[in-house]
Amino acid sequence: MSAGLKGRILITGGAGFLGSHLADRFVNGGYDVIVMDNFLTGSPDNIAHLIGKPNFKFIHHDVTEFVYVEGNLDYILHFASPASPIDYLKMPIQTLKVGSLGTHKLLGLAKAKKARILIASTSEVYGDPEIHPQKEEYWGNVNPIGPRGVYDEAKRFMEAMTMAYHRFHGVETRIVRIFNTYGPRMRLDDGRALPAFVGQALRGEDITVFGDGSQTRSFCYVDDLVEGIYRLLHSDHTDPVNIGNPDEISILDFAREIIRITGTESKIIFKDLPMDDPKVRQPDITKARSLLGWEPKVDRKDGLQITIDYFKGKVHAVHQA
Repeated sequence: MSAGLKGRILITGGAGFLGSHLADRFVNGGYDVIVMDNFLTGSPDNIAHLIGKPNFKFIHHDVTEFVYVEGNLDYILHFASPASPIDYLKMPIQTLKVGSLGTHKLLGLAKAKKARILIASTSEVYGDPEIHPQKEEYWGNVNPIGPRGVYDEAKRFMEAMTMAYHRFHGVETRIVRIFNTYGPRMRLDDGRALPAFVGQALRGEDITVFGDGSQTRSFCYVDDLVEGIYRLLHSDHTDPVNIGNPDEISILDFAREIIRITGTESKIIFKDLPMDDPKVRQPDITKARSLLGWEPKVDRKDGLQITIDYFKGKVHAVHQA
């Protein structure tokens, strides 16, 4: 372990929304942090405030190529991947490659460095679920050849590969299944419901709801998610663990909530539901509560206000440009 620090950690996709918040947590927590990103969907802006800190280093690299890190490593967080439908539908092959080849490279690195690796899986491994809420023992209902399959199956393969390295090579592995998360540093154009609704509301546009809006989502504020991941990394639990907020809301009610908080005059319009779009999404967090002593603390109203204030700056900057 690095002298004077709590450990040396590599965060792939560390310039992305979640990765950059994790980088903050570990830098501020006294770890020696290396962020690796190729800026496919991440942004230098997300880590600009960390540049120059003595316990932070950035490496511009695509993890589907050979990954080399000099010196020891105690931990690896694999968060490199397009993560929103608009991204993985635009970059289907890169999404499959980072989930398969990228995961293989990083598991090999973890084995060589004797590092503990935590991989970012997703609630999308449950597909359009036939059980509700979703618990970790559920195997999912995924269309492997549908347009969303490139992301869903990349993550399912990632989990299988990770467990194989754990069982066959004895690598210390952790798997987090992340449910819908929001907060500052999300991209306005990433296509997910929250930034799409907020962006439309702040620009005074109509808000687009797909289907009849009865489909549900559960939104977790990013600080809560980071705390859950931190606890899972330092736990001794190797099976997948759901981290998310079980406070479920319909997409239509969520759109109305955004209109109310932003004070916009936006109307709600309806469009056809995309293929294989999940009808429900709610985590069963029994394991996170019992194994990690974790549950979300930030109320959606408070988290949304912080996030909307962040997006106001982004929308204003676009108008100024």
